[in-house]
Amino acid sequence: MNKMAKYYSSKLLITFLSFVILSCSVSAVSPKSQSPFRVGFYSKSCPQAEFVVQKYVSKFVRLNPGLAAGLIRLHFHDCFVRGCDASLLLDGQNSEKESIPNKGSLRGFEVIDAAKAELEIRCPGIVSCADILTFAARDSAWKVGNIYYDVPSGRRDGNVSLILEPLLNLPPPFFNASALRDNFARKGLSLDEMVTLSGSHSIGISQCSSFLNRLYPTVDPTLDPKYAAFLKRICPPPVNGTTTANPAVNLDSFTPNVLDNKYYVGLKLNKGLFTTDQTLYNSPLTKKIVLNNAQYGHTWATKFAAAMVKMGKIEVLTGTQGQIRRNCHVVN
Repeated sequence: MNKMAKYYSSKLLITFLSFVILSCSVSAVSPKSQSPFRVGFYSKSCPQAEFVVQKYVSKFVRLNPGLAAGLIRLHFHDCFVRGCDASLLLDGQNSEKESIPNKGSLRGFEVIDAAKAELEIRCPGIVSCADILTFAARDSAWKVGNIYYDVPSGRRDGNVSLILEPLLNLPPPFFNASALRDNFARKGLSLDEMVTLSGSHSIGISQCSSFLNRLYPTVDPTLDPKYAAFLKRICPPPVNGTTTANPAVNLDSFTPNVLDNKYYVGLKLNKGLFTTDQTLYNSPLTKKIVLNNAQYGHTWATKFAAAMVKMGKIEVLTGTQGQIRRNCHVVN
């Protein structure tokens, strides 16, 4: 072989080896590891992120178990409006906080604020408020229901919060089963996932004004008479159309501080507090799902975890979208 042939032969070999090495390198860096939205997103940039959130959820919920329900509800109300972007946490006269479904009824902001404050010291500008809110909902389910699941992270925070949007996106307490189905379907959630996520009403409270129409002027026939009498003792009738007192009632009369499937047992006994609760049992569309959830608690818990993960993926902002707020209440 002459020198020119040897030269090109060696160049060809080097080129081939370089190609093999490059191919192996590309294969080693899988698309999953490069994803801007994945489980363990903060493993290198802020390894303590999930631990810090869990610490504050545990601390606050231990003192007030009702905050677990509040944090799960915050996550739901956030994700259904503009996706899971923490727009619900923004302050302002025309913000989502001030909308009718949210004003005066949201709880758990102090938990998010405490976790965010520590994370801004540990890892400034790294962990989004949207991810903190998602972690807090997950940790609440674990704290009061022994339900644990991994959640992908890498969400970024939105810059817009509008007062009218919760009214256009969140299901009101008077929806029937088909209306609930359609509402959840618009967010990419199935009928079974809708009924399963409704089980979060196994914990938490509601003010009388949210279900007063089921008590006065006449009792809703789908409400258990003894349960209705109990509610009437707590919730006085309105005077001239105005609610004179607005105390709170447990959503679940069986295990109000435990996230479990007893909520569905209550529906079978006509003890669903809202129309949106009781309709799940009364409607042929969803009755079978309710009965299955009432009978198989472990299966419901598994489905609940999967549905929460799916809900947490609604219209997330990633990559360079949105921002990482330094303070969850205001845009940077």
